[in-house]
Amino acid sequence: MPGWREALAASGVLDLLAGFDPRIAGTLPLEVSMAGSDIDILCHAPDPNDVAERLWRWRERLRALNLWRWTAEGRPLVATFAIDGWPVEIFASPVEVDRQEGWRHFLVEGRLLALGGDALRERVMALRQGGAKTEPAFAAALGLRGNPYAELYGLSRAPDAELRDVLLRAGFGEA
Repeated sequence: MPGWREALAASGVLDLLAGFDPRIAGTLPLEVSMAGSDIDILCHAPDPNDVAERLWRWRERLRALNLWRWTAEGRPLVATFAIDGWPVEIFASPVEVDRQEGWRHFLVEGRLLALGGDALRERVMALRQGGAKTEPAFAAALGLRGNPYAELYGLSRAPDAELRDVLLRAGFGEA
């Protein structure tokens, strides 16, 4: 089975979604993935039906295509399928990618990992292997209280100095 980057490149899915500002997010690029982790693609689709129609026309190339719409404001589209053995999930929202919660979580998690190093990555992975989802694993590793999604979203605009303080309070050395 090819690596996820090779599978994604060979599939042409990013070309298919080029008009929707597709961005890869999630555990694979952060290197905190587990067996079965999917390739997450976030898109900006003023009308999520446009993404659904493109994917539907490509359904012969996509194994196990599933499409559904959220009931939340803007009714984002979620699409799942597989390419070369890799599960893929597309989230297409009328909200610009830079403002999507998933993108903001991804960016702050990447910054935290860059600042917290291997010790943070190992702690997050241990929590994930224990069954925690990504955001709750980060929140637990950092000792954040409350809703882990809201806490990480709140940190997403924090300067590095504030993130270093959070890491130090959580015992991640000289962050």
